[in-house]
Amino acid sequence: MAWNDKQTEKNRRFIQSLTHALYGLKTVIKEERNMKYHLLLGLSAVILGVFCHISIAEWLWLICAIVLVLMAEMTNTAFEVLVDLVTNKTYHPLAKKVKDMAAGMVLLSAFFAIFVGMIIFLPKIISFLVGR
Repeated sequence: MAWNDKQTEKNRRFIQSLTHALYGLKTVIKEERNMKYHLLLGLSAVILGVFCHISIAEWLWLICAIVLVLMAEMTNTAFEVLVDLVTNKTYHPLAKKVKDMAAGMVLLSAFFAIFVGMIIFLPKIISFLVGR
């Protein structure tokens, strides 16, 4: 199928939308090294949460922080791909601004996730180490 034979109109069925969304997730996981790191760290936090028996409220904060980081990484990747498409992968100062701001969004969300993780896990780890 030629590139101009691809779907360009709005999805008519939910299953089409779902298929495209799952393909997007698969693509970002397969192609983006940082997304793999975020997934690994998120999974590590979930495993730690299971071992620490965190509360429902703590689970909500933890899952929100993990999802926020993953969404920020996907948005960053989408901006990078779009900027590369528009600039034909040539340098432009405005393109750099967009990419830097999107990367900053990921960094900010990662700091938030670290903050949430520290609030949830530090007291439990300290308590374990002290032998309470």
